[in-house]
Amino acid sequence: MPLTRRRLVATVASTAAIAVAGPAVAALLPTPRQTSGPLYPLTKPLDSDADLVTVAGRPGPAKGTVTHVIGRVLDPEGRPVADARVEIWQCDALGAYHHPRDGGGIDPDFQGYGRMDAGGDGGYRFRTIRPVPYPGRTPHIHFAVTARGFPPLVTQMYVAGEPGNDGDFILSRITDPQARAAVIVSLEPAPDLEAGALLGVFDIVLGTA
Repeated sequence: MPLTRRRLVATVASTAAIAVAGPAVAALLPTPRQTSGPLYPLTKPLDSDADLVTVAGRPGPAKGTVTHVIGRVLDPEGRPVADARVEIWQCDALGAYHHPRDGGGIDPDFQGYGRMDAGGDGGYRFRTIRPVPYPGRTPHIHFAVTARGFPPLVTQMYVAGEPGNDGDFILSRITDPQARAAVIVSLEPAPDLEAGALLGVFDIVLGTA
């Protein structure tokens, strides 16, 4: 059958529709699972909100560079997971976790742990500090996410460009390049949010059981 102009236009339109539809229905790669480490808080601080830089009753802010970490919790189809509980914990600017097994110095003005529930759009936001190296580890922030209908997820967020990333024994367990890229986040200056602050975007995709 001759390829008339009308048939050509219809074929191009059909091909374009398939091309657009393809990625939309493709499953997202689940965020890689990682260890919670030995220093998950044994007891949660009385102040456990999403702002780790200021602690209730303390006179000043935490040491370190203020960093806003935002993102969304999604299911494998890219739909938001509303009301997911998101927890984070990390060492302070002195390289110490607020944990009895860590014998380092402690910044009393750093909360060390925070939690919040994602909104209806799956969105979450923390105000913390830029992670610093911990003995034997590249800078990272621990995340734990729980949501109805999904298995709990524990993972870690890393900072793009850190020289310790290549040799980190936990990060190196992620051998798939796409999965590895999913947990490495660029921290960019964010003067519109706060003078001298950084901003990182870390979307979290929950897997299935």
